[in-house]
Amino acid sequence: MADETHEGGTLPDGTLPGGERSGGTHNTVSGQARVGAVVQAQQIGELHQHIQAAPPPEAEPPYQLPPAIRLFVARQAEQERIRGAAESRPGERGPRVVTLVGMAGIGKTALSFEVGRALSDRFPDGVLYVDLDDYRRDGAVELADVHAELLTGLGVAPEWLKRSPAGRQKQYWSRTNGKRLLVVIDNAGSDTEVELLIPSSPGSMAIVAGHGALQQPPGADSVEVPVQPLAEEDAVRLLRRLVDDERPAAEPEAVLELARGCGGLPAALHVAGRWAHKYRRRSLSRLVAELTAELRERGIPIVEAVWDAAYDGLGLEAARLYRVLPQFPAPAVTAAAATALLGAGPLAAEEALEELERAGLLEYRPEGFRMHDLLRGHAERRSRQADPEGTERTAARRRLVRWYRRQAARADLLAAGSRMTFAELEAALPDVPDVEFAGTNGKAAALRWLEAHRLALYGCVRSAYDSGWFVDAAALCEPLWTHFLDHPHYADVIEAFGTGIAAADRLEDRRLMVRMRCQLARPLWEQELFGDAAEQLRQAMGTADGLGDDPKDRKLKASAVEFRGLLKLAQHDWAGAAVDFELSRSEHQAIDNAYGVLLQTYQLGKAALGAGDHTRAAELFEEAHQAARHQERERMIARTGFELGRALRRLGRTDEASALMRAALVAARERGSSTEEVRVLKELARLADDLGDPAEARRQRAEARLLTERSGGLADS
Repeated sequence: MADETHEGGTLPDGTLPGGERSGGTHNTVSGQARVGAVVQAQQIGELHQHIQAAPPPEAEPPYQLPPAIRLFVARQAEQERIRGAAESRPGERGPRVVTLVGMAGIGKTALSFEVGRALSDRFPDGVLYVDLDDYRRDGAVELADVHAELLTGLGVAPEWLKRSPAGRQKQYWSRTNGKRLLVVIDNAGSDTEVELLIPSSPGSMAIVAGHGALQQPPGADSVEVPVQPLAEEDAVRLLRRLVDDERPAAEPEAVLELARGCGGLPAALHVAGRWAHKYRRRSLSRLVAELTAELRERGIPIVEAVWDAAYDGLGLEAARLYRVLPQFPAPAVTAAAATALLGAGPLAAEEALEELERAGLLEYRPEGFRMHDLLRGHAERRSRQADPEGTERTAARRRLVRWYRRQAARADLLAAGSRMTFAELEAALPDVPDVEFAGTNGKAAALRWLEAHRLALYGCVRSAYDSGWFVDAAALCEPLWTHFLDHPHYADVIEAFGTGIAAADRLEDRRLMVRMRCQLARPLWEQELFGDAAEQLRQAMGTADGLGDDPKDRKLKASAVEFRGLLKLAQHDWAGAAVDFELSRSEHQAIDNAYGVLLQTYQLGKAALGAGDHTRAAELFEEAHQAARHQERERMIARTGFELGRALRRLGRTDEASALMRAALVAARERGSSTEEVRVLKELARLADDLGDPAEARRQRAEARLLTERSGGLADS
């Protein structure tokens, strides 16, 4: 069934997902339930007064830059130019944009961080940071997902994010309008990427670190700041700080030669300085001579020789981890993931990471350890030299994929409960501990873990497929479905499920072919790619015809029919949707799947309501509501009760509708879902209109509008 995987997921027509606990809200139209509804109404009134009297505290403005580093030097001219742009009056056409232009490894990111920290007090509404390389797929950036990250930083909950790219763009402009924000955009590849990420307010500013020369975005006060290699005196000053002993003062010529050899690249100077610091008993002249010998013998640049020297000084485990780190498919690696790559236990991995950081070969950020792209290339070269056949790389990648497959499945089971899946739980890896999700809020912890590791999870799907591990590629997609329902990163999920389908095809696994084509259809239709979604479902239905007659196969067939009905529902084809939901319900009845019958009855009610057959809708929702109460499915109790109330209102049965609506409002507030609360408030406003109480209708709409604004939604949300 399309919805069984996560009862709280947003439905295609925006239907109320319901609350965690009903707390006495099992309302029917019976007399006993009417008494309960009076109590509910009293609770609503008290709760409403409390909310009105105590508005939520102001959230702290976002601040997303990493901590300052002690060893940042020079760049005074560049900093002054950026500060000048910040201090100048905003132009008439739009916000200010500063573009940092220079070669890789020149220090653009560090400069943007340094200036961003210094200017943060000028932007009281917050400082945001986004690395576009985190969202780059085959050279293109999925801007809808970038907007989602920026909006989340601005306090917009995932449930309030618009589904379409155009909707998220408008939401970003709306959320940044009138604000004084600083947005740091790293690794921009084109002026188009930048233009669509600039805040809408003239009082805001963007600092952009580009891959190359970028055209100035239209409608903004633009300043281009070239970033050159460090001057010799600044490079020497950085080396003196890094080495931090008496040798630089005693051997100034050696320091100067080393600085010149690094070409003024901070990425190289940091490694060279830390390497020299490590061998503090050797003279700098001797160390530089060793590098020069490497240069002459092998014909490599001194920068490469510096990195080779740092690598050669590593311990066995740190060197091995350095070689396999490029196999990690995301920008930042955690200690747990590094443990899987290394396969030598947590302590060995932690010590290896610390050694690589001390050597300047890794940089620590709050989200994990990052490797500069230049160093990633060096690590790949050293890996090929040490392991021409790729055995070590393959083993590390295999451990990583297996570990992520197991952890994601465990997180999914905790977050979504038992549902229709086909992959076996991967066995635990020796010396690689499982993630701990236990606790009073284990479900929330599991969902947070899936979101925090999403880039690695999606990357592992592609890595597994490219390695020929088709079972793993398909298995990794199953928990990503749960993640998608709460965090709709469309580009990632469409690519991942497309890869999962390819893996299922290679495996000739009909069940997986059907399931994943259905699941791929949903993000497609939510992006209004209805034709593509229909094609996926057409192929899924064709494959489903070849399934067997055992209950699991019949359940999967019924689920595929339901997905087809949901696509029609999203396109307002009420009659076509009803046909599919009826077919699916009949199949669930035949295999005695009570929950499937309940869900399809509910879906039939939505189709009837959409078609304007309010009597039939009320009958179906009443049947589904009673079934949900019998099965003690709390979310479906709230969901069916709300829809029943909507149908009864249209039939003029306002008293019964009011009791159900107010119960739904309590459930939404108990669950803490502002989208559900707004939806109920809007329906209560319509009910007040029907009852001839315009003052109450205005009050409900005003509260819905206020809650929408506080949550970061658009006015039409």
